[in-house]
Amino acid sequence: MSLKPWREIATPHKDVLEGTFKQSEFAADITQVATGTASPEYQDAEMFFSRTYITEGMRLLLISVAQRLAGKGGDPVIQLQTAFGGGKTHTMLAVLHLASREVSTDKLAGIPPVLDEAGIQELPRANIAVIDGIRLSPSQPRKHGGITINTLWGELAVQLLGDEGYNMVAESDADGTSPGKEVLRELLQKAAPCVVLIDELVAFVRQLELGKQFKAGTFDSNISFIQALTEAMKAVPNAILLASLPESELEVGGTMGQQALNSLEKYFARVESVWKPVGSEEAFEIVRRRLFETPGERAAVEGISRQFSDFYRAHAEKFPVETQSNAYFDRLCNSYPIHPEIFDRLYEDWSTLDKFQRTRGVLQYMAIVIHRLWNSDNRDALIMPGSLPLEDGNVRNKSIHYLPQGWEPVIEKEVDGPRSEPYSIDGHDTRFGSVQAARRAARTIFLGSAPSSSEQMIRGIETERILLGTVQPGQTIGLFDDVLKRLRDRLHYLYADKDRYWLDTKPNLRREMESRKQSVSERDELLPLLKTRTTQVVGRNHQFSTVHVFTPSADIPDEYGTGPRLVVLPVNGAYSKSESNQAFAAAEEILRNRGDQPRQKQNRLIFLAPDYDVVSRLKEQGCIFLAWQSIVEDIESGALNQDLAHLKQAKSYRDGAEQSLTQLVREAWKWLIAPIEEIVKGRPTLSWEVVSVSPTAPNLIQAIEQKLREEEWLVYEWAPIHLRNVLNQWYLKDGVTEVSALKVWQDACHYLFMPRLVNDTVFRNAIDQGINSDDYFGFASGKEGDRYLGFAFGRSSLINLDESSLLIDREAALAYREKMASETPTPTTTGGATTPAGSPTSGGTGVQPGGEGTGTATGGETSGGVVASAKTQFYGSISVDPVKAKMDFATIMDEVVQQFTAKLGVEVSISVEIQARQGAGFDEGLQRVIKENCSVLKFDSAEFEGE
Repeated sequence: MSLKPWREIATPHKDVLEGTFKQSEFAADITQVATGTASPEYQDAEMFFSRTYITEGMRLLLISVAQRLAGKGGDPVIQLQTAFGGGKTHTMLAVLHLASREVSTDKLAGIPPVLDEAGIQELPRANIAVIDGIRLSPSQPRKHGGITINTLWGELAVQLLGDEGYNMVAESDADGTSPGKEVLRELLQKAAPCVVLIDELVAFVRQLELGKQFKAGTFDSNISFIQALTEAMKAVPNAILLASLPESELEVGGTMGQQALNSLEKYFARVESVWKPVGSEEAFEIVRRRLFETPGERAAVEGISRQFSDFYRAHAEKFPVETQSNAYFDRLCNSYPIHPEIFDRLYEDWSTLDKFQRTRGVLQYMAIVIHRLWNSDNRDALIMPGSLPLEDGNVRNKSIHYLPQGWEPVIEKEVDGPRSEPYSIDGHDTRFGSVQAARRAARTIFLGSAPSSSEQMIRGIETERILLGTVQPGQTIGLFDDVLKRLRDRLHYLYADKDRYWLDTKPNLRREMESRKQSVSERDELLPLLKTRTTQVVGRNHQFSTVHVFTPSADIPDEYGTGPRLVVLPVNGAYSKSESNQAFAAAEEILRNRGDQPRQKQNRLIFLAPDYDVVSRLKEQGCIFLAWQSIVEDIESGALNQDLAHLKQAKSYRDGAEQSLTQLVREAWKWLIAPIEEIVKGRPTLSWEVVSVSPTAPNLIQAIEQKLREEEWLVYEWAPIHLRNVLNQWYLKDGVTEVSALKVWQDACHYLFMPRLVNDTVFRNAIDQGINSDDYFGFASGKEGDRYLGFAFGRSSLINLDESSLLIDREAALAYREKMASETPTPTTTGGATTPAGSPTSGGTGVQPGGEGTGTATGGETSGGVVASAKTQFYGSISVDPVKAKMDFATIMDEVVQQFTAKLGVEVSISVEIQARQGAGFDEGLQRVIKENCSVLKFDSAEFEGE
């Protein structure tokens, strides 16, 4: 069965459709009906009952009235006392039309069953007196023909029996004294069967100041009249009195009103019959009958209601418990086309407002809503809280009419309308906009939370009731869960605590956050935060020499290091797929320069850049986190005056912002960038390779290392064939047969067209594997003349990378090995002993086939048999870069000095020589500081000199 719109099933009354109804007509006026001047829906008895739903309380009351008028029992006095707008006057009108018998009872909808239950075949016509306390004045007499009436009892007598009746109370009416019980009993007996309807009695009596005489009598005389009238009613079996008394303080009206109510209640209580007010379920039908000509065919109504009921049961965990029962299906049917949740919120929440009249207020409000929805072609299956067209001026004005000051801008900005935030959310996200998710949710929150006050222990409307007021069968519930989170993050007047939401006229802490967010300094606060968070995300355990996060080029060392360097570019170095790319420009600046100096070891750098499309959100989220963090700190320190609930809320928002920030950092820095160069026409041309790292990888640095392996941007294992190819391509050509191994390694660190090795161990391993075979190249630890020292080809050897170590072309190494083998003499016999070839006395070179041609024999003797002198002293000097001298000194100590100090008996002395020159000369202040520092450090000499 399709989910038809309510407008295709139900039909509103003509005055609701056309908007021609008068709101005042919803307020029944008993005097207008009594005088014949009321609107047709109240004046015409037949029309009145056709639009009136006879509630349980009204049914019992009409039975009592009918029995009383027929002399078959019933209650003599009935007091109607309910909250403002509880249906008192409407009930009196039903009694008036029933008792007046201007229309046959068989034409009054719902009356025949009432008379049958009362056991009455024919209801007698009754005399009726209507006393409206609001229309009468204690000081202004009234004219009835030629009679001037001053008091309530005079009014009563004239309406019941005309001149005859007035003559019975004329003297009492003239002097303002109560006529007494017997006079009133006689009056009622002559008028019986009769009905006395007194509406708004307190409104009249409270005007009588104590101790003051009015034309209508005194306070005490009017109270005495009420006492006498109620007693007289008991004595006349077919006379009945109905009186309405207020329940709310708003209707009582001050001290005198309360005193009048207390006095009247005391006397009415002696003889009253308790009247059952309108129940919530009955109110559904009251409103529906008044607003809708027909709610639709029963089958169609039940079909729509069944789809809603089944939807609620299928998603039981998302909706209130009561929606799972068959009773809720009945409620859906009985309130159609209005969703029961609207009635629940209006009757349970809005009726607590002083100015909101229960049934009357609901009627007035829903009439405006239905008129607007009909004209705007609303296609909802039911009129739900999320359907309320609060963007309409009339609906909005009626909504805020009952609320304190300050709600209009809240609705306009935070709930509904073209300038509202929910409207913007729906407009920028097609998922939400297709069902108006943001606006529907905001309207539902407004209806469920606007009548609340800050004094309430528990505020707001639960998520399950928001969903109940917004989601229709067939829609995705998760969409509305998502939009609630979006509203919570964006709205300034929306509060949230766990699963409860409420709107207030006071801006929430989010407004404070927005203000602080605007004042966050990008240089002093945001960038340091992003640097810290990015460093945390990258981690510590990695194979890079160093990870440089947002580091200026001058502070990134130009060294070989123990591994490549990962340079994390800042937010202004973001990568995008457009031709104009900030990342390439930022990376090239670091790649080519170290501060003001050109960078040498360019092939040791890999770059990680943020995503251009994420950077703006990242910066925004960083400012949000900093703002929440400062709010929490200020609340805790007392600088911001907020309660513990707001502190808890601020911490929750801060933690959420921090989590989002961490996630965005992870999403942003995902572009891995490697520089490469190709030799084009003899000149190197720079280009960039870019690949993304998955933002969902559990460990970023491991994901980066894995990606570098996959893309072969870093070489972790290098086969000797590749090293031989590099040698042949760049070094061993044009007759060159050897090259410094150290130079090859250093060139691999310098030039972008060379392989990017992880460290020198990979280079050493490639050499080691290569020299174990005859297929690639040879190695020598040095060379003297035409002889290689520590020559290795076809066998393993200790690989040292220093200025003396050499890589030898394969053919040259093969020829050298054969030459050394051919120069090896045969063994000779001396003095009966055999001397091996190559021994010191043989005159050989000491080279075995496939062995070493070191040129040095054991025991400190040379190959020529001359004893070599022992090396007993070392002297070395080095120039260091003054910018990184501190790091260079540490390296010198580790790699050179410590090698000596670790040996016993080695004496080591170190001297430092510093020279500084400035063409314009050093100023006196600098000279003084330098001399003082040198003195403290005990320099042997420290002098400034002139040219």
